[in-house]
Amino acid sequence: MTVRDRLPIRAGTLGAVVAAAASLAAAEFVRTGLYLPYLGQGRVPQEVLGLPPTAAGLAWAAHFAADSVMRGPTGLLIARYGLRPVLVAGALLMLGAIALLPLAHSVWILIVIAALHGVGFSAMWPGTMNLTADAAEPGVQGRALTAVSMAVVPFVGISYFLFGLLRDGPFMTVYAVCLGALALSVACALLVPGRAVRGPSRVPTPPEERARILRRLAPLLPAALMQTLTLALFGGVLFKLLDTFSLPYWQLVTVLAVGAGVAFACLPVVGKVADRGRARFTLTLGFGLIGVGLLAFAFTPPGWTLFLLAAVVGLGYSGVQPGWGALVTATLPEAQRPAAWGVLMTVENIGTALGPVVGAFMFQHYGAPGLFGLGAALALATALFYLVFRRLFVPQPQLA
Repeated sequence: MTVRDRLPIRAGTLGAVVAAAASLAAAEFVRTGLYLPYLGQGRVPQEVLGLPPTAAGLAWAAHFAADSVMRGPTGLLIARYGLRPVLVAGALLMLGAIALLPLAHSVWILIVIAALHGVGFSAMWPGTMNLTADAAEPGVQGRALTAVSMAVVPFVGISYFLFGLLRDGPFMTVYAVCLGALALSVACALLVPGRAVRGPSRVPTPPEERARILRRLAPLLPAALMQTLTLALFGGVLFKLLDTFSLPYWQLVTVLAVGAGVAFACLPVVGKVADRGRARFTLTLGFGLIGVGLLAFAFTPPGWTLFLLAAVVGLGYSGVQPGWGALVTATLPEAQRPAAWGVLMTVENIGTALGPVVGAFMFQHYGAPGLFGLGAALALATALFYLVFRRLFVPQPQLA
């Protein structure tokens, strides 16, 4: 069996998926590094652009808000006009916005640039995920979606550390890196075939059909919110937990690495279960394991048990990712998926935005037990929802 035979992508579509994923990865590389470690922690906003210390936070908020709000409308545009024109337009808008960065000598100009950047970025995730779902072989959509999304994740980490290293270096160096990466994003978007994503019929959807689609979409919203919210709760206070658990820095990093390693290692096996008609079960069990693991963390156990609990939480996330992808593709009609991805990813973004704020509040007022307890409660409540309301989901005959 060749390597190509092992891939969950239909013959003739691999190039399109790789091009879209590369365009997304280049765009994610810029936005993660530019706003968080560079503008947020470097000297450029104040010393080079003459901006106040709060400018980077306001820019990130504007970018994130524009991205979140526009994902639904962008999904509709992809459904109507196809992926390539929307993806190319988004990449060009990002490139044009960041090209204006040297002019950002006031907070308002920086906010406008960041917002335009967010509007352009809003095409990337919905478009790539929808293309992957369409290109996947029948019965393996969950694994295909997980594989593509996980292939993009390393660029987030690389970006964070690279831009962090450059945060006090020459502004024009980082500016050139951003423009180069976004030019690559445009080039990769142009490589996506024009007919890679089939849009729905131009015939207006009857009201009763729209109502039926909304009923199918609604049960997916809790998982869309909680899979990002439960993870983002710890983003703003992660290294403050060192004192709580009496851990040295590298031991905490090792605990995180164990959780991530278990998640990645289990994805192929768990993904196969999800794609064989057990998507809701896999998603429910995943949230259940996350809840149990986080609840145990709330009791601040001794150091050696943290590795075991990290493995439990990692196993839970390995169920959530493919279970979520398989459930979306099995529940929603193919013609409605582009718009649905936009709506669902808007909800995911809300979870990512709320998580650090809620997590910081809980840690400040209730400490680590309150923070982990809240995460456990949210995860277990989500698992209970998908257990109790399992009849809300349509059958999956194609996976039976």
